[in-house]
Amino acid sequence: MQIRIVHGKAVTPHIADLARLRTDVFRAFPYLYEGSEDYEASYLATYAQSPESLFVLALDGERIVGASTGVPMPDASEVFRTPFVDAGIDPAKVFYFGESVLLPAYRGRGLGVRFFEEREAYARRLDRFDWCAFCAVERPKDHPLRPAGYVPLDDFWGRRGYVHRADLRTMLAWQDIDEEGESEKPMSFWLKATR
Repeated sequence: MQIRIVHGKAVTPHIADLARLRTDVFRAFPYLYEGSEDYEASYLATYAQSPESLFVLALDGERIVGASTGVPMPDASEVFRTPFVDAGIDPAKVFYFGESVLLPAYRGRGLGVRFFEEREAYARRLDRFDWCAFCAVERPKDHPLRPAGYVPLDDFWGRRGYVHRADLRTMLAWQDIDEEGESEKPMSFWLKATR
């Protein structure tokens, strides 16, 4: 296993592999995402446009088996910026973590922790952010597609120092694997001070 760090347009050769990885991983609960690789490639290309974006790639040989992203919040989509503006938090002071995706066979090896460490260290090196932040989908405890024994990542995030800010919320639309079309899903943010 190796970790490779790339920024901005340097991710371009990896976009197709990352789009496929995201589509595969996000099909599972809690995202249940019926995605398309074309859409994912387009989404990732927006990150590539930010010269200060971060891609932390986990490779087994030359195969990408996991990835984690980050971008200065001003370069993220408006749907992520707006809750901070509304709460009186300057988006220019927030480094936004887009997502972490990792194939199931590679979980439990410390890569999730490494993804957070790399993104946090990068945000500190940029030396202008007060917060690292990410958002996560909220699903009801009785969701019909919730697997038996499912354990949410809240405790893992808490151990990394992140605090759930239920007051910072947004909505994102996508098609679930059991839906005919898109519907909006509630997302809430987790924050950690960088200093």
